[in-house]
Amino acid sequence: MRKLYLAFIIFSLIGDVNAQEKPATIKVYPKEIFDVLNNPGIGFTTFQRFNGDELNPGSGWTEGEPIKYQEFDTTLINKDHPQTTIAYFRIYWSYLEPKPGKYNWALIDKALRTAAERGQTLMFRVAPYGEEDKDVPAWYRDMVGKEETNTEKRWRVDPENPKYLQYFGGLIKALGKRYDGHPDLESVDISIVGFWGEGAGSHLLTDKTRIALINCYLDNFKKTNLHLQPLNGDADDPGALVKGTNIAASWPNGYNNGTGPQMRYIGYRLDCLGDVTTEIWKKEGWSHMRDLYPRDIVRSGMGDAWKKAPVTMEICWTFLQWLEKFQFDEETVSYIFSEALKWHISSFNAKSSPVPQIWSPLVDKWLNKMGYRFVLRKFEYPSYVYRQGQLSFSSLWENIGVAPIYKDYLFAVRIRNERKTQILPTTANIREWLPGDIVHDENLYIPFDLELGKYQLEIAIVSPVSYESRVKLAIEDITDDGWYPIGEIEVREPDLQ
Repeated sequence: MRKLYLAFIIFSLIGDVNAQEKPATIKVYPKEIFDVLNNPGIGFTTFQRFNGDELNPGSGWTEGEPIKYQEFDTTLINKDHPQTTIAYFRIYWSYLEPKPGKYNWALIDKALRTAAERGQTLMFRVAPYGEEDKDVPAWYRDMVGKEETNTEKRWRVDPENPKYLQYFGGLIKALGKRYDGHPDLESVDISIVGFWGEGAGSHLLTDKTRIALINCYLDNFKKTNLHLQPLNGDADDPGALVKGTNIAASWPNGYNNGTGPQMRYIGYRLDCLGDVTTEIWKKEGWSHMRDLYPRDIVRSGMGDAWKKAPVTMEICWTFLQWLEKFQFDEETVSYIFSEALKWHISSFNAKSSPVPQIWSPLVDKWLNKMGYRFVLRKFEYPSYVYRQGQLSFSSLWENIGVAPIYKDYLFAVRIRNERKTQILPTTANIREWLPGDIVHDENLYIPFDLELGKYQLEIAIVSPVSYESRVKLAIEDITDDGWYPIGEIEVREPDLQ
């Protein structure tokens, strides 16, 4: 009891001192910048390549095959293509499982390691097969026999055969057990059927098979972000892929998949951004951009997915094809980019194809809106603090992007001088910083043994493990290690007399 009583007296005296002599309030209004910021989890991705590699020549691209690694000269610049923090890798099942239950993990391990070396994380999809001769593994074809094509022309094998869930589903389970939560793994696509794993014919699956295949991902990737592609234009009900699963989804009529801790927040992907002409789809009479996407994003139940999980998109064809084959003008490209922002895009796969120089200004403007973009508008703090007292600050931010950040980073305050550095993490949940204004005020305790004197006060968004700065802010002035100077602050000794 005596110790508790003494502690109360000390804190009371500290409170009295603070009440008698209040420090001046310093108000800082950082200056906004408009540079393109290369930040984690957003922006362009490389495709089957990494930062510093040569792009695909001409207007073509490669996918589904093992990566052909290029000689690296230590230069991370991507000529005619934005710098990226994400490398996207898509591989066919046949390469990943050359024999039943024998997995070629080296394909993924090397891609993860190379991405990390190039300042990137890896976005990944294993596709069951592709068009033409891109079949399922030879051993699986021998097992199930000749393809039956009377149901869906883009099914190379019957996914209702229990062996499909056993083997392709088994591969997904093994992937999750090995890689879920890997620090260099950005996200994984939910791929179950269809050429390139895009899901054509998913609506024809029985509920039992559809849900079992999706659960191979949900049950085995619980830390890594997942993306689902529910929109192929081939289903009368675009919500057919999601309904009845544990994926958080809701529809305009008020129906939802349920609530509770079992529900998973899954992002979605669109793989034909830029298709604005019905000439390509004469039989269907629609285009992805003007007909399918605006309607079916809502009808799929995934319209609000962006608030909790990232939306990623892939170009239809390539930029050079937009320019040379379809002769898109600046107005058309601006329309495509603005629609993607409306759907809260965070990342974009241009298939490692060059960006035409005439569209570079449009791309830069687009990148400055894609995903999150944090501007610190105002920061208030006291001119001095006491050891074992509180640093009370008020901050006003704005997310001028179109999505939140989805990584578990921390907003932290740092005070440092030539002799001492002290990092004070805040309790802000920055994953809830949706587009618009954000207020975060907090009281942070100053350690009792912090050396007295004047310090530089700085802020940053940091790794929760290393406290290293991770996110560039859209404001002026940055230290060599990525922190943002706010001003000077003094640490004093409280008068306990």
